[in-house]
Amino acid sequence: MTTREAFDAFKRALETGETVDFLNKVTDDFHFFVPLPLDGWKEKQQGRERFEDLIRFERSIFPMRLTPLIELENESYGMVVFRSVGLLNGSPFHNELTIVFEFEKDRIRSFREYVGMPLKNYENP
Repeated sequence: MTTREAFDAFKRALETGETVDFLNKVTDDFHFFVPLPLDGWKEKQQGRERFEDLIRFERSIFPMRLTPLIELENESYGMVVFRSVGLLNGSPFHNELTIVFEFEKDRIRSFREYVGMPLKNYENP
């Protein structure tokens, strides 16, 4: 598994809603952390169904396009700095984020996303 393969599947899920490719790449104990300032999303998220919930939620409030800027990897981790552009609450939105994938053998065990600007700063502009 390469960082590019993991990010491309993640990007496809967020941009199109198609999660099958990403979920076919995860381990049975897959988990993730996302920096959403909302109850129910502030702690560790577990499993494939929860990832599908995330994709549905994010696509409903923030249709976006992702562009990778920097990629780094070793045998256990892959990191991508990327730009996200779209509309949030009807207003143009752009941000730079980082995602760190943890790999186990040839699968994605987890990911953690870091945001350059918390989404709450864009609420009620």
